[in-house]
Amino acid sequence: MWHNQGVKSGEGQRKRRDGPRRVRPPLNQEALRELALRYVGRFATTRAKLTDFLRRKLRERGWAGEVEPDLDALVGRLVELGYVDDAAFALSKSNALTARGYGEGRVRQALKLAGVTDDDGQPARDSAAAQAVDAALKFARRRKIGPFALARGDPATRQKALAAMIRAGHSFALSKLLVDSEPGAEIMPEDLVEHGS
Repeated sequence: MWHNQGVKSGEGQRKRRDGPRRVRPPLNQEALRELALRYVGRFATTRAKLTDFLRRKLRERGWAGEVEPDLDALVGRLVELGYVDDAAFALSKSNALTARGYGEGRVRQALKLAGVTDDDGQPARDSAAAQAVDAALKFARRRKIGPFALARGDPATRQKALAAMIRAGHSFALSKLLVDSEPGAEIMPEDLVEHGS
């Protein structure tokens, strides 16, 4: 039987509340605005994500305002103030994903899930396309695929590696080229550019 010595029971854990949960009052215009400001203060977000968050809070807590809440106006005001910028969010997301070795397909998927429009997401997709080869090489190196493998894998192993690269958002052509490369082969990024997208 394993015992965690030196840590008292319950230490480092959240205490459970006894009794009923505190019921939060319904939202009004001021409370909704404060909730939106706290959210954008804590998280990089998009118009769509902020609107979804506010809708969820309205469902959870209800509405006590005199007129129906105008979420589009509230979110639009935060966009005007610069607290929400879909294009900046998209570029930041794209750079973060490609830095971790994910390709343009994964970037496109992440932007769609975040509700970024095609126009706002175009610079981010262009950036991901420009970094496609470097991102694929990072992914292959991290997963020990193709030229970064210790030994040439059997066909089933290569098929799994190819599937992993495609799931990571890399093009089939670039993925296949890397997967089929011999372990230890010298790869010149400029030779892969035409296969990047």
